[in-house]
This record gives sequence, C-alpha cells and structure tokens, in this order.
Amino acid sequence: MIAKIVQGRGFRGVVNYVLDKDHSHLLYAEGVRLKDKESIIQSFVVQQKLNPKIAKPVAHISLDFSVQDKNRLTDQFMAGMALEYMEKMGYKDTQYIIARHHDTDHPHVHIVINRIDNNGKRISDQNEKLRNTRVCMELTKKYGLYIASGKENVKEHRLKEPDKTKYEIYHALKTAIPNAKNWMELKSELLQVGISTEFRKNGNTDKIQGVRFGKNGYEFNGSKIDRACSYSKINYQLYLNEKQHHSESLHHSAPNSSDQLNQQDNTIDVASGIESAASVLDGLFDLLNTPPRYDENEADFLREETKKRIKKKSDQHRHRL
Repeated sequence: MIAKIVQGRGFRGVVNYVLDKDHSHLLYAEGVRLKDKESIIQSFVVQQKLNPKIAKPVAHISLDFSVQDKNRLTDQFMAGMALEYMEKMGYKDTQYIIARHHDTDHPHVHIVINRIDNNGKRISDQNEKLRNTRVCMELTKKYGLYIASGKENVKEHRLKEPDKTKYEIYHALKTAIPNAKNWMELKSELLQVGISTEFRKNGNTDKIQGVRFGKNGYEFNGSKIDRACSYSKINYQLYLNEKQHHSESLHHSAPNSSDQLNQQDNTIDVASGIESAASVLDGLFDLLNTPPRYDENEADFLREETKKRIKKKSDQHRHRL
C-alpha cells in the first residue's frame, strides 16, 4: 500500500472529483450531511470557517494497493485500512469521506479530510511525508499485503518530465553496468544513448563522493535514480565485473593440448602464483572493507596504556614545577 497526499484550498473541486468519477462509490463518511453531494461540500465549508486564516484546509489522500491483492480488497477491508491509516497519521476529530474508485487496474480509495478539526484547530502536517511512508509500510506488513520491489508496476507511459528522463537513465544503467569493467567503459556506453556522467568531489579534493547522470537537460544524483545506482554501489559492481573478467581470462587462456604437457605444468605453476597473489589481494580488499571487531582484551590493554601515558605526562609536569 502506498499513499499520496495533496493539500488544497477548496472542497468543491475535490469532492466533485472523488464522487463524480466513473464507477466510484462512497464507503464511509464522518461529520458531513449525506443528503447529496452539495450537502457534503457545504458541511466541509461550514467547518472550514471555524479557522478561515488557514489557506489550505483540504487534505486529499489516495490510498493505492497492488493488483496482486485484488481478491482480498473488499469494500469493508479497504474502508478499515483507510480508517486505521488516518488514525496512525493523526487525522482525528474532524470531517472526512472515503470513496472507492474502479477506474484503474490497481484498487484504490480516495480520502477527503478537513484539516480544520471539530474544535477549529488545524491538523498539523509536520513531517507528514516521512510519517506517511512509515505508516504505509507498517500497515502493509501488518496485513501481509504485497510489497512491490524497486520500480515495479510503474506506468512509465504516463510519466512526465523529469520523471520520464529519470526512468530512461535508470533502464540504461541497468543495461550498461553489468557489461562494464570500469568507469571509462560505463561512461562510453552511456554516451552512446545520450547520457552524460559527472563525478561529484569532496570540496577541493580529488576524493569522489558521488555521481550525477544527465540527459535531455535534466541531471540526477545516482542515488536519486535508484539506491542501486549510487556511486559506491556502482563502483563496487564494476570492481566485481573486472574481477570476474580477469578470472575468466585466466581460465580460457590455460593450454590443454596433450602434446604440451611440460608447458602446461609451467603454466599451472604461474597460474597458481597469480591465483595466490589474487587471493592475497582479495583478502586485503575484504579486510579493508570489513568493519572493525570489538576485542575486549585489546580494549582493556589500550585503556591501561592510555592511563600509563596520562600518568607519565602528569608526573613529568609535576617534576617541572
């Protein structure tokens, strides 16, 4: 389940959209007159006037579910999910309506909430996006709903800029990274499809701390395209690609003709030496990338050594005096 929250100035437009949509029907409502659509709108407007200084009293939320869960998503279940979502988000003591739409493949409901509560106070939107992400994941796991991976099920033909270009770069990276052994090869392959690559450095130093990709006049940090496209993760994948290529080259270059046994023996000795050296280097790489372990005995030793140094400096200082 995911939720998209939009703030608005007036209730008429959003209520008309939610209730006039083809194949939509009202599931639940609180604090509004249900005689007709106009009565619902006027109910919201009357309470809005309790705090007329608030410019955007409308919270319009779309709760979207995966098509994988379609058979489970009864009207009763979706209304219950919407109510629990609102409670966890802090939308309490106020007016709202919940309506279900059937105009897309994925099931979803729309919630219209009055941010001016029953006491005339504004319901806070502080850290709303972060809370929204956390609550959606919490409810998804609680009810065992489908969790989509990565950019799965995105309707890319509906995307507008700059998201359209971002997805083009994402797909190009997915294709190019497995085939490249280093950054030079990756940059060359991306250039062929019109994508530029620029490293971001730490201040005035030469230390690389990030990478940006550009196309169609738009630029994105690698991590903003996808978490797997950050500089560190791409750099590590290129290292693995180079390592695999080197291993395959050694394997394919080994002679196996029966009339070259002596030469083969010598080659095996050399290959063994190379393999041993590579093993040592791999071990060194693993060591450099392994988090330090906490050794209690070593920690005690270091503490004692530190105390001795401090005591020695203190004694020297007293002697000077």
